[in-house]
Amino acid sequence: MLFLFSSAASADTLSLKPFKDDLFAYPATLSSDSNGAYTVLDYREMRDINQRDEVPEKRVHAQYTDTGVRKVQQDLMLKTDAGDVRHVAVGRTQGAAIIVLYLHGQGGSRKQGVDDFTFGGNFNRLKNLMAGNGGLYISPDFPDFGDKGAALVAALIDHYAEQSPGAKIFVACGSMGGALCWKLAARKDTGGRVNGLLLLGSLWDEGFLGSPAFKRRVPVFFGQGSHDVVFPVANQEAFFRSILAKSKNYPTRFVRFETGTHGTPIRMVDWRGTLDWMLSKAP
Repeated sequence: MLFLFSSAASADTLSLKPFKDDLFAYPATLSSDSNGAYTVLDYREMRDINQRDEVPEKRVHAQYTDTGVRKVQQDLMLKTDAGDVRHVAVGRTQGAAIIVLYLHGQGGSRKQGVDDFTFGGNFNRLKNLMAGNGGLYISPDFPDFGDKGAALVAALIDHYAEQSPGAKIFVACGSMGGALCWKLAARKDTGGRVNGLLLLGSLWDEGFLGSPAFKRRVPVFFGQGSHDVVFPVANQEAFFRSILAKSKNYPTRFVRFETGTHGTPIRMVDWRGTLDWMLSKAP
């Protein structure tokens, strides 16, 4: 029997109950270093897209999803001082134990992060993990990847943090959405409030090393395909290593999907394993 709390010794550390863990388990590890913080995984398009999807990149096979979660999914509009924020919310909008936001990349929308069938069903898994663990998942629209976009997302986080004062808050950023992850980390309000950042096929920002979030040792996860032509893996790896160089034992992890491309980390990230690790390190 799996309990919500991992053990009596760490009863204040939330641990997520599984959802289709066997289907979403990482492929074999090819190599690792930095005491396991850096890992290279054996990604293969033929297996991880073509065999997993009924229609490659458009519709995953049925066993990877459970669409019953749509019962707790709402398309909402929040009016804030920074502007109106359209967003999809899945799970508990009040009294949530954990809050996860996904910020899309260029050309995306709030709909990308709640699509049950694309990216190998991985967003459906995240939705089910949040709904099944008393959590809240949010996928918002925002106007840009600059200060206005950051202000709107910060206002959204502020609102839901007040509705769920005990929740740990994690922000996952896909591709260009990473610009917002770093802006949120740099702000006094969100940098002092978020509990973890996930950069998926995304970019780097040296300014993070002087941010409020860095000073709080907010855990950072990087997932990157080795064949990402948008944001080269070498740059992201160098940035990851600069974090470790700046602060010994900083809670950061890097997963390199060997032969993976730009969208691979969004498809392949193990949400439960990553969030459980973040929950154990969250300030």
